[in-house]
Amino acid sequence: MKALIAVTAAAAALMAQNAMAADAAKLAQAKGCMACHQIDKKVVGPSYKDVAKKYAGQGDAADKLATKIQKGGSGVWGAVPMPPNNVTPAEAKELATWVLAQK
Repeated sequence: MKALIAVTAAAAALMAQNAMAADAAKLAQAKGCMACHQIDKKVVGPSYKDVAKKYAGQGDAADKLATKIQKGGSGVWGAVPMPPNNVTPAEAKELATWVLAQK
């Protein structure tokens, strides 16, 4: 019985995680992020997988990326600057967390 409860809890957690990822992907699309970025290929900016690799293991990566999403940035990925985006702090954090989860 304990094993069944553990499996059920793990499945529920995975479903919730997948739902949050789908919501973040929709948010990225709605906010125009996908015009310059894709999950697995460089467009104008780096792929999200490349961003996740670059920031892997950095404890403050989600906060750094959330700030860049909101305020923009330049010089990290080349000469093309990323403009500031019209997102709330919570949306920026959600997007940053999602980007960092790309493998």
